[in-house]
Amino acid sequence: MSPSRLLRSPQPARLLTLLLSLLLAVGLFAPQSQAAPAATGNAPTPGAPAGPAPQPAIGAATQLADGARQSASVDRRAPLPLDTRPAEVRQADKPHGLGTAAQQACNTGDFTGRTGNDLVQHVKAADIDCINSLFQLTGGDARGAFREEQMTTVAYALRDAAGSYPGDNSTSVEQLVLFLRAGYFVQWYHPGDVGTYGTTLQTAIRSGLDAFFAAAHSRDVSSGNAPILGEAVTLVDSAQENTRYLPVVKRLLTDYTSSTWNPAGMAWGLNPVFTVLFRGHQVPGFDAAVEADPSVLDALSGFAVRNNDLLGGDYGVLVYNAAKELTRFLKDTALQAKVRPLAKALVAASAPNGRTVFQWAAVAEAVGYYDAGNCSYYGTCNAADQLKAGVLTVNYTCSASIKLIAQALDGTRLGTACTSLTGQDAFFHTVAKDSGPVKDDHNGTIEVVVFHSSLDYQVLAAAIYGIDTNNGGMYLEGNPAAVGNQPRFLCYEAEWARPSFEIWNLNHEYTHYLDGRFDMYGDFDAGMTTPTVWWVEGFAEYVSYSYRRVTDDGAIAAAGQHTYKLSDLFDTGYGDQDRVYRWGYLAVRYMLEQHRSDVDAVLAKYRTGDWAGARTLLKTTIGTRYDVDFDSWLTACASGACAGTPTVPQVPECTAADTRQLDANCARSNVAAATGNYAHFYLLVPAGTKQVKVTTSGGTGNGDLYYNPTGWAYTTGYTARSAGPDNSEMLTVTDPPAGYVYFSLYAQQGFSGVSVTSTM
Repeated sequence: MSPSRLLRSPQPARLLTLLLSLLLAVGLFAPQSQAAPAATGNAPTPGAPAGPAPQPAIGAATQLADGARQSASVDRRAPLPLDTRPAEVRQADKPHGLGTAAQQACNTGDFTGRTGNDLVQHVKAADIDCINSLFQLTGGDARGAFREEQMTTVAYALRDAAGSYPGDNSTSVEQLVLFLRAGYFVQWYHPGDVGTYGTTLQTAIRSGLDAFFAAAHSRDVSSGNAPILGEAVTLVDSAQENTRYLPVVKRLLTDYTSSTWNPAGMAWGLNPVFTVLFRGHQVPGFDAAVEADPSVLDALSGFAVRNNDLLGGDYGVLVYNAAKELTRFLKDTALQAKVRPLAKALVAASAPNGRTVFQWAAVAEAVGYYDAGNCSYYGTCNAADQLKAGVLTVNYTCSASIKLIAQALDGTRLGTACTSLTGQDAFFHTVAKDSGPVKDDHNGTIEVVVFHSSLDYQVLAAAIYGIDTNNGGMYLEGNPAAVGNQPRFLCYEAEWARPSFEIWNLNHEYTHYLDGRFDMYGDFDAGMTTPTVWWVEGFAEYVSYSYRRVTDDGAIAAAGQHTYKLSDLFDTGYGDQDRVYRWGYLAVRYMLEQHRSDVDAVLAKYRTGDWAGARTLLKTTIGTRYDVDFDSWLTACASGACAGTPTVPQVPECTAADTRQLDANCARSNVAAATGNYAHFYLLVPAGTKQVKVTTSGGTGNGDLYYNPTGWAYTTGYTARSAGPDNSEMLTVTDPPAGYVYFSLYAQQGFSGVSVTSTM
């Protein structure tokens, strides 16, 4: 496989808040470092137990490293969240039975300085948000709250409370469960702080979970029980008791009937079972237990068959997850004889298009990973091509260099997207001040793939393009030096913005394409030999927000926190989303506004692939020199100086009466010519001029740019040309002769609305 630039974009804050707040609490995303099966070689934190990492707090978003490589033989993706939050489910999210506890201050000392029943009562009285904050404890506080004795005490308190569990949170069972989840989470990541967990806690946690799942009201079909049930199922995974509670998983899969459970929001209690199954493969003995009693496979198959009517609706992701987890067992050769006919039946009951496409994609993707040699048995050979033909049915040419492939865009929205993309070129070049494509970059065209929603992207982009989709979009550069390489980026319509129309990260992703072509030599791996994330992602954010004239409110709010020094941001790697995107934006904006010459020097290194040289400029030449000034700039930024959007210098219109005359640093707009004709220009170059640059951009058609130092430039008489597939052309003349020089724009295809800019 050729190297590729593989960049993910930020997830929408609205989705993180709306979709993940409960879902992460109930276990739908694994921390990336532990998300792969043990066979992939991901080692746990030193001193931590084997198996999967516990789930994060409610509302916490785990991040997947940008640019990560995916194995072609192992499916690492966790089950997906439900994509829509009905009103009754949003209501069910609210803490129950908190009384006056919701108004109490959250004091870490209430959990670190208490023991026994005193600790239990404070846990039960605490606000859910307060318990959530404990997921962040470290050091002495982590040990005080979550050492084994404390956890054992709360686990037995869960056992006692579960005996009279009423089916809602009036007895504070949710707080007890969430506290235990927090303990497992903190101990996993900070075992040296918390200390080890052993059989004492294991015995206690089993007693608590046994009692809860044995309680009659844990089976209640109600909005009161749903979130607590989901928390308890997540605790099964946190405690790595995935094998012991397989009977509970089967029971929930068997009990689910959409006609009765959906109105009560019980899907939110059920969905975590798919994570128990997904992450169970990392727990010793889990696969052997399923081999010994494979009835959970029948439960998964039965769930998908029984709830086929959910496909195409708000809860169709449940069926997708069931199909996904069933077919994941194809990796186990001892179970293939059992799984294959069940998987084939799911394919037969679905299609690579229409309402059931998610189910078809789930099975086809798993077959591709684990049983590709038998794809004809299932009917899923060439699955990516079948899905492309089935769902990506819109093909539209924006320009000679931009092709749009979409799932559901109409003519009006295609036009809107194309206008946004084609108009960005000139803005980008004005900011980047580049001199044309970097050496050996042949990526002259871009394919833009737009899915109909974030959920369509998560399911279908994964199945078609084999990528991880826990992100806001992705740019796949490929190898720019390979002739015929086709770069593309994948994005989706922002369904939460409807009825307004927005393609999430459209301009961010397009900036990655332009930046990779004009600023970053080679492929993604080459550019990551030293830390360049601050620029790659920060610049994409800067251009996207500035070009669209949208204020980056999130970055401005982050500025007020003064979290990072500028010199530290030059070391940013993929991981924390705020640091990568918001602080990347702040670092790039500061450097462009306050130290443009330094940016130009760094980019000169990036454009030739001198990564070590750029690193020296950033960490040695610049070093910490700007840290104090950056901190002051952050204060001003947070206080209003960054309101609105950055002012990017615009080249003024040339003023000479002869519309063919160009001057230093001006532009001629709305240039047009019929096919086969020319638009001619001339420029007076003063003696001693080091460089002349002429660029063209925008408009329709295809104009090629020609240069001649002695007379009008023609296709039959020129010394340099730029002949790309559209109107984005650039010629740089070094040490030009003094006097008049000539440029012509030849209409390979009739063009209009083109801007011709000269700088020197």
